[in-house]
Amino acid sequence: MSEDPATTYISPAMAAAVGSELSRQVSYPIAESDIRKWAIAVYYPEHPPALFWDAGFAATTVHGGLVAPEDFNPFAWMVAERGGVAGPGDNDPQATEKRLGVEPPPVEFQLNGGISVTYGERMHPGDVITSVSRLGGYRERTGRLGLMLFTTTDTTWTNQLGTMVRRTEGTVIRY
Repeated sequence: MSEDPATTYISPAMAAAVGSELSRQVSYPIAESDIRKWAIAVYYPEHPPALFWDAGFAATTVHGGLVAPEDFNPFAWMVAERGGVAGPGDNDPQATEKRLGVEPPPVEFQLNGGISVTYGERMHPGDVITSVSRLGGYRERTGRLGLMLFTTTDTTWTNQLGTMVRRTEGTVIRY
């Protein structure tokens, strides 16, 4: 990060906001039928693996019962609790800083810079998942269109025991 404000988007207030919570949500308990429907949709037109729908078979596996596919989203239909910072929608290139009450950088455009996912404990019927998203950090790079601001958001899902289920790092490029 440069100290010259003319050559950086990252203000001291933005740097200080790194680690701040952006959103929090809690799922309803995961139902066996949720897992089965997700697996049917994901594997269509093929038949989903028995691990996701046959309780008798799943009980004989290392998981000891039905588990959800790793990409299962317990927030896809409804959310039991929603929290975090209210603010503009994600289509606003200044949304992150506006949500945190920080002066946003003078950017006008944004695009998806990629996503990285790490899976932990599998989700089981009855699990209640909590998702917490935090501002992960900022970095900059000069491209053909000038200075680009790379903003990462770190989202961690944990089950009711506090065990990590999924960790996602998403990057948005703004200019």
